[in-house]
Amino acid sequence: MSTDLSGQVLNRPQLRAAVDELIESGFLGVQVRVNDERGEWVGGAGVRELGGSAEALTNGHFRIGSSTKSFVATSVLLLVAEGRIGLDVPAAGYLPEFGLDRRITVRMLLQHTSGIFNHTGELYEDGTVVLGVPWQGKEWVDNRFRTYLPEELVRLSLSRPARFAPGTGWSYANTNYVLARLVVERVTGRPFAEEVQRLVLGPLGMTGTRAPGASPEVPEPYNHGYYRYEDAGRERTVDVTRQNPTWVGAGGDMISTTRDLHTYFSALMGGRLLPAELLAEMRTPEATVGYGLGVFAQDTAAGTVFHHNGATMGSAALMYGAPDGSTTLTAGLTWVDDADLSIAPAFRAAQQRFVDAVFCGNLGR
Repeated sequence: MSTDLSGQVLNRPQLRAAVDELIESGFLGVQVRVNDERGEWVGGAGVRELGGSAEALTNGHFRIGSSTKSFVATSVLLLVAEGRIGLDVPAAGYLPEFGLDRRITVRMLLQHTSGIFNHTGELYEDGTVVLGVPWQGKEWVDNRFRTYLPEELVRLSLSRPARFAPGTGWSYANTNYVLARLVVERVTGRPFAEEVQRLVLGPLGMTGTRAPGASPEVPEPYNHGYYRYEDAGRERTVDVTRQNPTWVGAGGDMISTTRDLHTYFSALMGGRLLPAELLAEMRTPEATVGYGLGVFAQDTAAGTVFHHNGATMGSAALMYGAPDGSTTLTAGLTWVDDADLSIAPAFRAAQQRFVDAVFCGNLGR
């Protein structure tokens, strides 16, 4: 149920319509949570399973893809606050075994300015594609329960030429966050799952969020995600809700709920997680695409909105917040994925539509 601050049921028919439009554009299941000055609005649409009739959950678990990076960055910054990591210290000092370029700092890892090759592959400006670990087609499907060690992903990346000299450009690379998570584990001597629990999840009471490691399981309940591919000239569709996420690792392996993502991002943006000076560092964007340290800064008609969305096979997350955390939008989406990323235009349209709806007052007010 969606209620305002006085306990009255919220009726936002235009926002409801926007959720329904996502299903019409190809998504299987949609769950959306909006928290603002009017209260909390929760909506869902679609189905839990392909071909099924059970309605999609409105607070199920889902894989959050690259929204994971925000949790990694926050964990690093909290360890900076504890004096255990230096933002502008060479990452090689924490991880000497990789022979990293000593110009690469922890800050560069978090801001994607290290120049390191992305272990999931690179698309260059001239259209050249250089592959990394398999993440498309039958090859990925057949290997979706394989375990990749983070060291394996790092060494793959370092075996390829850097995209640019450290600090001289910007390029989104999942490997940056594999390295950042390894820094967390090295300085604490504990698995990241334990540290993120100590630093973030436990203090905020987030019981629906986890870093699963190599486990393929998603906690019940959940909406299902799928993958469509060609096999010997035939099109096949497989349920990929269960998959080993180590192929992307710290770049996008976590699981959460819309409620937990709201709890986290409202606390982060509201200054209840990081010291003010480190929150300011996190939210200071580089000039190329507006990426800070684990968050994007997006200019809208209503001012700056911060976010870090994410997508992985058959599942995606939206996570947006106002600068003071007073308004948040969190969502989980499931669909039938494919190697051509056919859902991508609808996903981009969904992001803009919900930003307009929630932060710019164009819908559902």
